[in-house]
Amino acid sequence: MSRISPWWDRDRHQDRRPFLTARGRIKAAIRDWFAAQGFVEVEPQCLQVSPGNEAHLHALATDIAGPDLDRSRRYLHTSPEFAMKKLLAAGEDKIFTFSPCFRNRESGPLHATEFTMLEWYRAGAPYDEVMEDAAHLLRLACATTGQRLVSWRGQVAVPKGAAERITAAEAFQRHAGIDLLATIDPEGATDRDALAKQVTAQSITVREDDTWSDLYARVLAALIEPRLGVGQPQLLLEYPVAEAALARPSPRDPRVAERFELYCCGVELANGFGELTDAALQRRNLEVQMDLKEKLYGERYPIDEDFLAALAQMPPAAGCALGFDRLVMLAAGATHIEQVLWTPPA
Repeated sequence: MSRISPWWDRDRHQDRRPFLTARGRIKAAIRDWFAAQGFVEVEPQCLQVSPGNEAHLHALATDIAGPDLDRSRRYLHTSPEFAMKKLLAAGEDKIFTFSPCFRNRESGPLHATEFTMLEWYRAGAPYDEVMEDAAHLLRLACATTGQRLVSWRGQVAVPKGAAERITAAEAFQRHAGIDLLATIDPEGATDRDALAKQVTAQSITVREDDTWSDLYARVLAALIEPRLGVGQPQLLLEYPVAEAALARPSPRDPRVAERFELYCCGVELANGFGELTDAALQRRNLEVQMDLKEKLYGERYPIDEDFLAALAQMPPAAGCALGFDRLVMLAAGATHIEQVLWTPPA
């Protein structure tokens, strides 16, 4: 995007203003929809003991000085997820938020260091319900702007009707010719060499130090994601348990978890779970993520012990995090995330 003039230049602001006013209309329509569904809007604090524990997400930290000048390390959260689940433990059952979130080392047409996450939870609901919520919110956003055809980088989709559902295993077979489940044992453990053999056959580079997850992510990014949500939005579901640290294993097949993502024109819009409430398993999953982070990046984030304690009181639930800025981009026809941010980075 051009940096010839600052975002507050009047001519440049007028160019962006239609996208910004569309943002306001979409947010109002979504708030009205959640209110009609009986949801309560909440406002989680951004500063947390832990920013989240996904290996490849990088946080921004600050030290808070108290009256005795002792410093306490806090992080700007990468998602309000832990705080929202504590609210479920406290007794809330249908909640949503438009939350500022912060992720370091991320920039580009679809990424900003500071962005807005639309996140919501339904206590006692199956994750199919939040899948349908996510698909509906895409249709609602497009109806609000009058966008009948969504396009992104040459791909198009019609945001009307139900989103097609496709499992991760089906997507890997259809788009990459890879039998994904053949590389996962009945307990969910992954076989790196078995996947490497299939990936090599697709002429994708396999490095000696690649893990199963590295190969999974490489195939997903190269061969699958660009083809998802083309023609119509798609829900990619039943992720391998190794790629779903915060989701509960599927009762149908322990090799996969109740995790889904919503795609439109190859763009990932939302990430949702049937929420994991087993505190011991959750701790193990988060520690695995932090061990990997330390190995790859030389750092790790604290595990929020208060969050793990809250899981003992949290009811079964399903939740979803949707990138609100990306939703506005697709529904309004923007080509860069800075076009839909009222005050983008200078």
